[in-house]
Amino acid sequence: MGRSPVATLLAVLGVILVIVAVVYWLVPAGSLPGFMPGFEAGSTQVHVKHGIGALVLGIVLIVASRFLGRRTAP
Repeated sequence: MGRSPVATLLAVLGVILVIVAVVYWLVPAGSLPGFMPGFEAGSTQVHVKHGIGALVLGIVLIVASRFLGRRTAP
């Protein structure tokens, strides 16, 4: 029994968001990559709220992937 592609996609996106949360907590806003929301050139502020949001969403996606993965096709 393989996992559904949607469950796998949700799990991968969830893990990516957890990694993004850690980046938000460890990297100052001025050192974030330019494509990430919250980038501010020269800023030393750390975006805690961005990290919390990314972590919560990542966990929700991982849990959703687990529930989708439990469903079995007849």
